[in-house]
Amino acid sequence: MKRFALAVHGGAGPDSNHIKENMDGYKQGLEDALNAGYAILEKGGSAVDAVEAAVNSMENNPLFNAGRGGALNEKAESQMCASIADGKRHKFGAVAIVKNVKNPVSLAKAVMEKTGHIYLGGPGALSFAQEIKAPLEPDAYFITEHQYESYAEAHEKKSKNPQQAAKEQVESRMHGTVGAVALDSHGNLAAATSTGGTEHEKEGRIGDSSMVGVGTYANNDTCAISTTGDGEYAIKHTAAFHISAIMEYKGLSLPDAIQFFMDEKFKGEKGDIGLIAIDRHGQVSFRFKADRMHRGCRTSAGEMMVEIY
Repeated sequence: MKRFALAVHGGAGPDSNHIKENMDGYKQGLEDALNAGYAILEKGGSAVDAVEAAVNSMENNPLFNAGRGGALNEKAESQMCASIADGKRHKFGAVAIVKNVKNPVSLAKAVMEKTGHIYLGGPGALSFAQEIKAPLEPDAYFITEHQYESYAEAHEKKSKNPQQAAKEQVESRMHGTVGAVALDSHGNLAAATSTGGTEHEKEGRIGDSSMVGVGTYANNDTCAISTTGDGEYAIKHTAAFHISAIMEYKGLSLPDAIQFFMDEKFKGEKGDIGLIAIDRHGQVSFRFKADRMHRGCRTSAGEMMVEIY
């Protein structure tokens, strides 16, 4: 059987006491996600199914900013974004500003598999979820104690001094994302990304995690990538596709393409960024410009790692 591998991330950005206090929980969450996706690859399953399973695991874990643990917008509501990419068929699915859907990445996969579209958002995405009988949850399911406390703090700052609060939000935005990339035993690549957005964001903000070529991309000829960090910077640089294009157009290896992107194209940017990637040979690469990036990988060669800093 050919080499197969899986990598996951649980977001990149500023450090916090919450992260330090829940270090063991985060590491266990990453390990659970790796095990969920790897179990599929080990049985000869597809990379697409593996990244979906890995991301589902983190969407169901209240520690991560996706699904159940997603950030709350300025109205204290959950609005989620997700996307998935199939490197074999060069097909994609994405959803944005989704509410009440337990696993947004699975809805994105359904868009890819069951419609002629790539991108659905807002009420239309929810209608489609109801149409296919995707698991739904009430609003309360998505509001964790930690995220509500973060919302309340940001809301209070904005109420007291709107200008200063806006400045702080731009300069030190709390953010988080989850993602996965995989190579299956058939030589196919896939990637998936899901997020609850940024704390106290504007209603209707669309995150980079739902954007094909920005938060998620996969092409069997190059690589599969999931990005995280400050979404607006990833959008500005079309981050995921950019790295694949560097490999294709310049003939660089995955590590060299990532280095070129981070050190040349992203040079001088103040925002946080992180990414996980895998090429068609099963080589896994991590890179981040932030205080930390929750990350891990597991391969058929017996490699297994989980790290935060």
